[in-house]
Amino acid sequence: MIRTEPLTAEAFAPFGDVLDATGAPDKIINAGKCGRYHDRANLSFFEGRAGVSIFKAEIRTLPYDCDLLERHPDGSQCFIPMSEHPFLIIVAPDAGGTPGAPRAFLSDGAQAINFHRGTWHGVLTPLDGPGLFAVVDRIGAGANLEEVPCDPPFTVVAG
Repeated sequence: MIRTEPLTAEAFAPFGDVLDATGAPDKIINAGKCGRYHDRANLSFFEGRAGVSIFKAEIRTLPYDCDLLERHPDGSQCFIPMSEHPFLIIVAPDAGGTPGAPRAFLSDGAQAINFHRGTWHGVLTPLDGPGLFAVVDRIGAGANLEEVPCDPPFTVVAG
C-alpha cells in the first residue's frame, strides 16, 4: 500500500514537470489582460512530432488498486485536465528496465503534468468528473508503449 503525496514541482521532478499558474506570470500579454506562465513542460520526442489528443477517462476512487504501469520510451507525455478536478498520478523510477518502488501524487485540480520520456506511470486516473484531458505526446511510427502488469496489484490510499 502506498499513500498519496501532494503534487509539487520538487517532489515530482525525477518523473516530470508540474504545470501550474502559481506565482507571478513570466509575461503580461493581451493589453495587460492575460498572464503568460511560459514554457512549463520539457517536451521531448524521438523520431516523431508533438500531437494533441483528447482523452476521456473513467472516474476512479480511492482507495485505488493499481494493476498496470506503462512508459513511453520515445516521447514525453503531458496531461492537461480540461476541468478543475483532482487526479491521481502514479509513477515509479526505472529499475533496470522494470518499474521500481511506486509513488503516488494527488493533483490539486489546477495542475497539469508532463512525464519525462521513459517514465513508468499508472494509467490516467481522474477522481472526479468529467475525466477530460488534453494530452500532448509523440505521434510517429513504431511502438511507443511498454506495459508491465503489477502482480500483485498495489493499493493507493489518500495521504
